[in-house]
Amino acid sequence: MNYLFTLDPYWTLDGAVGGSGAEFINHCCAPNLVTRIVKGHILYMSLREIQAGEELTVDYHFSKEVEAVPCKCGTAQCRGTINLS
Repeated sequence: MNYLFTLDPYWTLDGAVGGSGAEFINHCCAPNLVTRIVKGHILYMSLREIQAGEELTVDYHFSKEVEAVPCKCGTAQCRGTINLS
């Protein structure tokens, strides 16, 4: 499984290497987390209070220029793909 995060035009980080925890954060079209890049670090910030046992989610924002990846998050806001429209 790949957990790639594009940091900038040069760097792409693989969250599966070194046990970063990225493997526990899944895609959702109505996420409870947002990512911010600050001084070369990827930060995950909550958009609302997250309940114990609740899945951690971000919107992966895959490019519309790459092959469409189906989304099955099931939210009312679901785009049907992980890709941006």
